[in-house]
Amino acid sequence: ITTMALTEDFVYFSLDWPHMHHLVALVCLVVVVYKLNMLLAKRKTTFRNMEAFSGPPGHWLFGHVLEFKQDGTELFKIVQWGKLYPYAFPLWFGPFVCFLNIHHPDYVKTILTSTEPKDDFAYRFIESWIGEGLLVSKGQKWFRHRRLLTPGFHYDVLKPYVKLMSDSAKTMLAKWESYTKTNESFELFQHVSLMTLDSILKCAFSYSSNCQTEGGTNTYIKAVYELSDLINLRFRMFPYHNDLIFYLSPHGFRYRKARHVSRIHTEEVIRKRKEALKNETELERVQVKRNLDFLDILLFAKDEDQQGLSDEDIRAEVDTFMFEGHDTTASGLSFILYCLACHPEHQKLCREEIIEVLDGKDTFEWEDLSKIPYTTMCIKECLRLYPPVPGMSRKITKPLTFFDGRTLPEGCHVGTSVFGIHRNANVWENPDVFDPLRFLPENVSERSPHAFVPFSAGPRNCIGQNFAMNEMKIATALVLKRYQLIEDPALKPKIIPRLVLRSLNGIHIKIKPVDPQV
Repeated sequence: ITTMALTEDFVYFSLDWPHMHHLVALVCLVVVVYKLNMLLAKRKTTFRNMEAFSGPPGHWLFGHVLEFKQDGTELFKIVQWGKLYPYAFPLWFGPFVCFLNIHHPDYVKTILTSTEPKDDFAYRFIESWIGEGLLVSKGQKWFRHRRLLTPGFHYDVLKPYVKLMSDSAKTMLAKWESYTKTNESFELFQHVSLMTLDSILKCAFSYSSNCQTEGGTNTYIKAVYELSDLINLRFRMFPYHNDLIFYLSPHGFRYRKARHVSRIHTEEVIRKRKEALKNETELERVQVKRNLDFLDILLFAKDEDQQGLSDEDIRAEVDTFMFEGHDTTASGLSFILYCLACHPEHQKLCREEIIEVLDGKDTFEWEDLSKIPYTTMCIKECLRLYPPVPGMSRKITKPLTFFDGRTLPEGCHVGTSVFGIHRNANVWENPDVFDPLRFLPENVSERSPHAFVPFSAGPRNCIGQNFAMNEMKIATALVLKRYQLIEDPALKPKIIPRLVLRSLNGIHIKIKPVDPQV
């Protein structure tokens, strides 16, 4: 009987399967139609939200994506559009995602003086690695962490880093000696990136990685590089914006593997430091024995309720500082050295100033940082022309009204084109010309404070900007003391916006030893 019943059920199911198939297809169709209607409603709402802002015409499906050829012209296209559409214009990434792109200080002031959170489109790719650190956290969590981490960037903590940064720079310069024997150019970014990674590991975590000499063998270093590259790749490949597609892809597998290596290393560094500090109750007692680093500050940080950061929070801030602290500085410093190679007359003035300040020393000291005003102006002019972070974005949580009365409603994406602001001809005279004298105090006072924002501005500005500026000054000074930088006209960088400013074909210069008699 049982066998017959099962047979009947099977026959019934088999006969009924076409009907089930149709039902499943109908459900899928309903879901697709519903999702499509939601997306079309969202597109209609976005058009309505942006109606006060005219902009370049876009493709109905791809938006403005096809205008960006990935050939080194994208950022200059933004500048050209800025001449046609003053202050701001909409940019569409596909049919449903739109950003209001701001490229003028008077507009950027409105968004940067707020504490509006980073957007949930671009930054979510980073969050799966670095967690909810300062870069992507929002609301009370961001406010609390910002307050707890600020002591880690006090000048008393930054002071001892000067020697460590000098040592890392000198390791890099020793490696460059072989390039002086040829008349061939070499690629800067890979060297500078290892140097800034070496510095941040030493300064922030008291960890000597030897990554400049063993960069290809250290598993953690390789993981950090791979994570940065894969996040860049995911950002520019639209199918990878879908979590499932990226998860199932070979790149997604590599990403999870590298993230695991990074997390194991970070957790081990934190565990060892906690073990070393388990008998210490006061930061001042630690400071008597040795110089404090960023990790010490994190582990001892307490709010007004005497509550510290959780293990997850500490790991997120360590990973955030690792990511933000080496890649952005490496981009900035690489383009600084490239700019100085292209402008030998300014390079010469910087070198004379540096040699006078060092007065025979081979290492920079804290007091020397404030004694190189011309070099500092040159560094700032390089950061103006080649900002390490070419753009930022926020998602507004309340209506935003600009100085001219135009308003954006809650929920809109706002992009700040740092590159566009820095090259805006209405703000900077001859914006493509390298002119360090723009940063003389009397010239700075005549400009909006939001005309130059390489480290952002306002309450969510870069907490590590003094750390970064110090490192760029030290490395630039030690490079110019030892080497003359020479442009290679055949290899001009093709700049592209990634997580940081990069070049499609690398950043190349030639070098030769500085003649001590000159």
